[in-house]
Amino acid sequence: MFFASIGILIGIAIGLILPYTYNVQYSLYISVAILACLDSVFGGIRANLENKFDLSIFMSGFFGNAILAAFLAYIGDRLGVPLYYAAIFTFGGRLFENFASIRRILFKRRFKNQE
Repeated sequence: MFFASIGILIGIAIGLILPYTYNVQYSLYISVAILACLDSVFGGIRANLENKFDLSIFMSGFFGNAILAAFLAYIGDRLGVPLYYAAIFTFGGRLFENFASIRRILFKRRFKNQE
């Protein structure tokens, strides 16, 4: 947990010192990829709380989901069909499911410690 906190702080510092801008044309692809990455992060937190975390599964899901989501958005853009909705519904729904599970796990732990 200590190294994860350090990694987050380093990432925030780099983001503040070296702000990166991108072309507005890519905003759809990047937003869908970020949603997929957030889904993986929340899934990793949930797996860690359940003592089932595996770094290789997390890393492959993190990058694989982001690439797949951006690819769906790109293909949909080329075909004129909003395929990015599939990524939004899938990853958005899973993000809320993972958040709900994390919340339940933390509440159960808290109430168990109070007894």
